[in-house]
Amino acid sequence: MRVVVTGATGNIGTSTVHALAADPRVTSITGIARRRPGLEADKTTWVQADVTDADLVPHLRGADAVIHLAWLFQPTHRPAVTWDANVVGSARVFEAAARAGVPALVYASSIGAYSPGPKDRAVDESWPTHGWAGAAYSREKAYVERLLDAYQAREPRRRVVRIRPGFIFERQSAAEQRRLFAGPLLPGRLVRPGRVPLVPDLPGLRLQALHSADAGRAFALAALGDAEGAFNIAAEPVLDAAELADLLGARTVRLPARGVRAALAAAWNLHLVPASPGLFDLAMKVPLMDVSRARDGLGWTPEHTARDAVEEFLDGLRSGAGRDTPPLSPDTGGPLRRREFTSGIGRKP
Repeated sequence: MRVVVTGATGNIGTSTVHALAADPRVTSITGIARRRPGLEADKTTWVQADVTDADLVPHLRGADAVIHLAWLFQPTHRPAVTWDANVVGSARVFEAAARAGVPALVYASSIGAYSPGPKDRAVDESWPTHGWAGAAYSREKAYVERLLDAYQAREPRRRVVRIRPGFIFERQSAAEQRRLFAGPLLPGRLVRPGRVPLVPDLPGLRLQALHSADAGRAFALAALGDAEGAFNIAAEPVLDAAELADLLGARTVRLPARGVRAALAAAWNLHLVPASPGLFDLAMKVPLMDVSRARDGLGWTPEHTARDAVEEFLDGLRSGAGRDTPPLSPDTGGPLRRREFTSGIGRKP
């Protein structure tokens, strides 16, 4: 089988490529990315192409499945840029897959596509995917779900899978995620047990996470099997303030979510952090997901706990871990994180 992966050099992409390469059914992988990586992977040919403007059909023709992972998180201060990359880019990938006659399309949706929901029980894949209007990321994920609805109506013979992961971490993703969400002012070496004294205990702070390697296996299983439809993926335990405090050797302190959001909004407006307050709202509003369908329909179970994933991520923050790809490399920010400052912290990609 030949599989094409867009966004193949990012956090999920590298894990998906490795999972595919380890499967004997896969004969070749085409990894598409905006910037060519130094990373080498078995069975993989790298193609430099941007989903917003490249002719994708020649790269997709002859593939047995396309896994669409390409996504732009920044610049949060210019949502038209992320809309063009994420919504228009996804539409172009879907159209190219149809024109190239690819029989299977696997798309990386997100827990962020879901409408606000409960934190005291888990919802299945039938929960509405209207997103949260206050976060550009959520609006874009929800809109692409509608694009997929239209694609399936036009292409009923194509197999379509939507994977909706929780928050995805691993050691090698630390440099990228610190850059995208915390910004250049976070001293990674200080994020260690005993150095962070307090973790805010916020009403509604209950999150689901998983390891990148487990996410990669889910996407590989979806591409190589015969499953269709939507699948939630996440690992146990659900992460709350107590779990996070235990990881950091800290104690919890009850704080109002409104005050924390106000501080984040001020920092974002001053270009001190790249993560928008809308992302904070989204994290507080997304429901807990039931992942039993992934177990039964994909044959997927996580090999790492959510705690394992976060522990690895924190270790990666302290050590400056990454991979030899432009998104994941610790060197992407430049010496002393200079390029992060000159980007305007959320103004430019």
